Amino acid sequence: MTETVSAARRGPRPVVVTGAAVLSALGRGVRPLLSAVLDGAPAFAPVQRFDVSGRRVGVAAEHPGTPVLADELDRIVGEACDEAGLSVAQRADCPLLLAVHGDPVLARVPVQDRPAHGADAFAATVARRAGLSTAPRAYTSACVASSTAVADAAAAIAHGQADRMVVAAGYLVEAEQFAVFDAGRALARDGRIRPFSAGRTGLLLGDGVVAVVVEAASAARARRARPLALLAGWGRAGDAYHVCKPRPDGAGLARAITDALHRGGVGPERVGYVNAHGSGTPMSDTAEAAALHRALGDSAAAVPVSSTKSVHGQALEAGALLELVVTIAALRAGRLPVNAGYLGPDETCPLNLVLDRAVETGADHALSLTTAFGGANTALLVGTP
Repeated sequence: MTETVSAARRGPRPVVVTGAAVLSALGRGVRPLLSAVLDGAPAFAPVQRFDVSGRRVGVAAEHPGTPVLADELDRIVGEACDEAGLSVAQRADCPLLLAVHGDPVLARVPVQDRPAHGADAFAATVARRAGLSTAPRAYTSACVASSTAVADAAAAIAHGQADRMVVAAGYLVEAEQFAVFDAGRALARDGRIRPFSAGRTGLLLGDGVVAVVVEAASAARARRARPLALLAGWGRAGDAYHVCKPRPDGAGLARAITDALHRGGVGPERVGYVNAHGSGTPMSDTAEAAALHRALGDSAAAVPVSSTKSVHGQALEAGALLELVVTIAALRAGRLPVNAGYLGPDETCPLNLVLDRAVETGADHALSLTTAFGGANTALLVGTP
């Protein structure tokens, strides 16, 4: 909060990411996740956590065992704060923005007890256990929940309303949501997510518990913290086209991309990689390809594109943050993730997909894109610090 007045006079402050931690089906930490997406090695396997014998599809990307969401969020938030080098006092002054579907026990408690298990109450519990500020905010806006939280954090920090925030998100594959997606025939019948590919049949769910520390670059410098990435730009836009179908021309996502690039002062030709939403559903992938051509123009045919959901699955509210961490790690490694599961070209998705093996890159900017039911669209632009 110390730079609020001076920041307002100078204009928006640069925003960086100084800490990140993750749990996924690939294991604990960024390293095994990055290794898998660079190798294009999917984590999908028969579901072990609950009975799927009556389901059309019985596959997901699960972390081994029976992780508990509140415990994992506590651990992951702590790890991200540790990497950022935050002291106990700095954590206590740090707000939490938490993207979750809700408290996992909500559906199983008596009606009169449910207010104590809502998303806000769950966020307050996570913040208290992690030693963060007692004024958290919960985001439940489906697949764009965590990217919306990142954009809100970045905007607040850029305009001097805070020096740093923790953005966290969590989703562990569970029976209720699995049943909804299976009943809606959204899950891939062949047990693979095949983004932008001919023969794609749908998505698959995956575990994701993620946290990042988002901070003013000046605040990070003041405590000699080394940034992982620059959060250069962000954009959000809505289509209001259909409750679940994407707008075919991708206009909303294109606006989000354009806004992110404009905010970051980066032209389309500077984008060296796109981690696409790439859900593996026929209509969504086609609309996203249209959005990329609409927003990037001539550069759309050349920029490398992949969807890492093809490896770690769709983590719902946590998915965007998981993919942001992957994008940052890929830029730092100088190698771009594989678009796994590819069977062959689809003429409705004319993109430069990263196929077969990771591509080396010297790119200094990348986009991470997310869409959600109801026509919500987000774009996050990251850069090398």
